[in-house]
Amino acid sequence: MRVERVVTSGTFSLDGGTWDVDNNVWLLGDDSQVLVVDAAHDAEAIERAVGDRRVVAIVCTHAHNDHVNAAPELSARTGAPVLLHPDDQVLWKLAHPAAEPDGALADGQILRVGRSAVHVLHTPGHAPGAVCLYAPEIGAVFTGDTLFQGGPGATGRSYSDFPTIIASISRTLLTLPAETVVHTGHGADTSIGAEAPHLEDWIRRGH
Repeated sequence: MRVERVVTSGTFSLDGGTWDVDNNVWLLGDDSQVLVVDAAHDAEAIERAVGDRRVVAIVCTHAHNDHVNAAPELSARTGAPVLLHPDDQVLWKLAHPAAEPDGALADGQILRVGRSAVHVLHTPGHAPGAVCLYAPEIGAVFTGDTLFQGGPGATGRSYSDFPTIIASISRTLLTLPAETVVHTGHGADTSIGAEAPHLEDWIRRGH
């Protein structure tokens, strides 16, 4: 299994504010199949990156609009189902009031792409239904907006909670091998080993 990144640009809107953002869209797969992680902003650009491969599923790490705004269109273009943890339905409805995801994600679920397994980890905090995707075969975890280089994702807006994200990171993500590469929803990669020593600093600063 290999990993490809497509960077797309658009806006994130919540609680009456709107911000310009660049998003990482991740493609996991091989020459024939691919899993799309977070269909953000530009379905056409994502489809171009996929090429003639079959899209097994469009996986949403959470339902903030900047991570799901292109999901229904990409689904229509590729025929792939959109998968979301049901605890994020409230956020999905803000982005897509007239559409529904095609399937539900659950903690411990295994998604298959080619001969590879991708493990779903429920990591609430940034959003109630936030998930991370762990691919042990390649030593990588796709964290959406749960963990970044330098700390947790933001928890200052509706449906987010700082103690909850700290629990998710400490109990779930920081138990992964230190060499695990962290592919984030925005910005640069990091690793579990690079972030783990800073947990107490994040708790003290409160974000």
